[in-house]
Amino acid sequence: MVSYILTLVCILVAVAFTTLMERSVLGYIQLRKGPNKVGYMGLLQPFSDGLKLFFKEQTYPYYSNFIIYYFSPVFMLMLSFSLWVLFPYMMNVYNFSFGVLFFLCCTGMGVYGVLLSGWSSNSNYALLGGLRSVAQTISYEVSMALILICMLVFIFSFNFVDFMKYQEYVWFIFFSFPLFFCWFSSCLAETNRSPFDFAEGESELVSGFNVEYSSGGFAFIFLSEYMNIIFMSLLCCVAFLGCDVYSLMFFFKLTFMVFAFIWVRGTLPRYRYDKLMYLTWKMFLPPVS
Repeated sequence: MVSYILTLVCILVAVAFTTLMERSVLGYIQLRKGPNKVGYMGLLQPFSDGLKLFFKEQTYPYYSNFIIYYFSPVFMLMLSFSLWVLFPYMMNVYNFSFGVLFFLCCTGMGVYGVLLSGWSSNSNYALLGGLRSVAQTISYEVSMALILICMLVFIFSFNFVDFMKYQEYVWFIFFSFPLFFCWFSSCLAETNRSPFDFAEGESELVSGFNVEYSSGGFAFIFLSEYMNIIFMSLLCCVAFLGCDVYSLMFFFKLTFMVFAFIWVRGTLPRYRYDKLMYLTWKMFLPPVS
């Protein structure tokens, strides 16, 4: 239990510095500096942002479904926390024999948080963002699950730790290079990241499903989203890039995958919604099914 709590604390610190990394990388992509004033090289910026967010005024939409409105961000955060039980330790934390099934169940439940937060806000923009997210997440879950099953054929197990044993001499990315890009695209869509960020399309839906949230509620949604991004990056490294959890190189690979999420956001424009659906049902599904 202590190991798991320590893992969660490390993840929350990682989320803070991921936001700093994102703002800095996007700054250099757009030929500007990014945050560099608060503390040395801007290292204290995430903490000042977090404090500012939690001390902001909490809004009370009178026509919202009050209880669901307040508990949706908490539900999303708890779901993201529970995903990190799957970190492939060899000892001290839970050892899941059916970790892959637990992962698929948790990601399937994740769509309810977005849908309920959008619906309970009682706002047209929030509801549209929630509905878009449901369609997108369900569609890409199918292709993501099938791609993961293709990788399970190599290890004959549902345990993430077994990826480490079977990739000791060669990484699975060399066997399934095109599949890796299908998987990465599905991860982008699953975490509502650009170019598939239709649940939060600023140009169309103000801020999407979280438009009515402020202060702590928004912070919980934000934390949940970034924890999912880091976990999906971890899963990329586990399934395709060696899963050598006990080497420092694993965490460099993990950092590079998080950087790839940010890189895509700074480079590609937002997709069109019908093309998003065409991509998963017509392009990803036929090869893997």
